[in-house]
Amino acid sequence: MDDRTAAFERERPRLSAIAARVLGDRAGAEDVVQQAWLRLDATDVVVENLPAWLTTVTTRLCLDRLRARTPEPREDLAAPGTAPDPADEAVLADTVGAALQVVLDRLSPGERVAFVLHDSFGVDFPAIATVLDTTPAAARKLASRARAKVRGSEPGARPADWEVVDAFMAAAREGDLAGLVRLLAPDAEVAADSAAVLAGTPERISGRQEVAAFFDGSAASALPVQHGDRPGAAWFHRGEARVLFDFTVTDGVVQQITFRADPGALARLVRRDGEHQRG
Repeated sequence: MDDRTAAFERERPRLSAIAARVLGDRAGAEDVVQQAWLRLDATDVVVENLPAWLTTVTTRLCLDRLRARTPEPREDLAAPGTAPDPADEAVLADTVGAALQVVLDRLSPGERVAFVLHDSFGVDFPAIATVLDTTPAAARKLASRARAKVRGSEPGARPADWEVVDAFMAAAREGDLAGLVRLLAPDAEVAADSAAVLAGTPERISGRQEVAAFFDGSAASALPVQHGDRPGAAWFHRGEARVLFDFTVTDGVVQQITFRADPGALARLVRRDGEHQRG
């Protein structure tokens, strides 16, 4: 087995997972991955970043198939005379849940690709934009729109921001790493103002796993607060707020946490119980 073949075989499981989640069809996914191999085998170009190249080729092949389907919006939950393939449901279960596959089927090809690549595989928006031949901002919008459709648009379907913040802080205190990961966006990050950095907080942490690991088992002294119109948490020492955890929640997950120790920011904090400010 030559080096290129061996490298492809190492990438095959990931490519199969991407194709299966985008297409919702395991057999079709394997066919797409095989086509990606044939394209790699046929090219004479030196591929500097093979995983990225294969991701782009595989996803574009999936896009071609999705666009060829040209599905019409529908309200029925399953086509007459058909039943879901349990193997396909298993592949999709950790992305959106098998019960929501029908919602995934209603997404446009671009929405579907942006959602799966970003939310399931942590692919950044510039890379997704390259696949979709669009801009990173447009790719982000496609993923956000898809996420809203997948999670449902009925009132109460999405948790309130304060519920997300409090669930995150509870998971941090309890050392629930899996819970932290579930509550973080794939490209979540931690930032800090200059005063917080001087107090010893990290200036920047990037990535869902890295942020989750940082908070895992920490923040025992943090209490829920309100900062302007946003819920957050703050570390208190002898009854005085010392560092604000300023949360940015987007589509029901934590996108960013900014540590703020600037006296002006701390002066505007109000303690809260759940969604209510404390008197």
